[in-house]
Amino acid sequence: MNIQIFGKKKCFDTKKAERYFKERRIKVQNIDLVGYGISRGEFDSVKRAVGLDALIDLEAPGIERLTYLAYTADKEQKLLEEPWLIKTPIVRNGKYATVGFCPDVWAKWE
Repeated sequence: MNIQIFGKKKCFDTKKAERYFKERRIKVQNIDLVGYGISRGEFDSVKRAVGLDALIDLEAPGIERLTYLAYTADKEQKLLEEPWLIKTPIVRNGKYATVGFCPDVWAKWE
């Protein structure tokens, strides 16, 4: 299993996801989404797995001033430019991915 966790440092669900895999002694690669962002290829892979709308964090600080995301044609580019608007954690296992805390799905990956 090759697990990647894209998260935010202060995200409670990201910490829970990291703890989930640590308790099961599964090695993970942690990526600070705000600090490093997500590449276009990784973003497309996650989008194929979960859908674009699942990636938008409606509770992100400042999202109210960016409500035009719902109407803009280039949501993807905006999310890549402003990664704090992406819901976390994003947990990737190859072509599979989840957004949020999803231990039931992760258990099926083991």
